[in-house]
Amino acid sequence: MRRSPNFGVTIFLYIAGILLVMFAIVLLLQAFNVLPSIPRGAVWALVLLAVGSGILAGMRSQELR
Repeated sequence: MRRSPNFGVTIFLYIAGILLVMFAIVLLLQAFNVLPSIPRGAVWALVLLAVGSGILAGMRSQELR
């Protein structure tokens, strides 16, 4: 019998994973000079997008179990 992880942990892991991927993409774009600088508001928008996506993905994964 397999226990499903805690709902809060699942959501946190989704948020952390999405944030890591987003910031890796941003760093790569900055390294290749495609995106020379990012305004602070855009960074906060990315963080909020990751939080929202992580919550929705966590809720969806719990619903499928």
